[in-house]
Amino acid sequence: MIATGKSLKAIVAEKGLTQISDTSIIEKALDEVIAANPNEVERYRNGEEKVFGFLVGQVMKATRGKANPKVANEILRKRLENKYG
Repeated sequence: MIATGKSLKAIVAEKGLTQISDTSIIEKALDEVIAANPNEVERYRNGEEKVFGFLVGQVMKATRGKANPKVANEILRKRLENKYG
């Protein structure tokens, strides 16, 4: 900021460091993770809570660490608890 005179917001955007809170983008990543990991989804639904962390990690990987973790966790948990979603 001192060297360039740019605002913090401009630097964050320029370097691609903004966090994704747009639920449609996170839901798309979740859809891909759920489709790619049916065994882990089934394990979670059968009571293996620790698999949830793996699935969240896959969502973070799919979004290059930019997904808002709180939003991703909430949506993923809802999806996994709905047997058809």
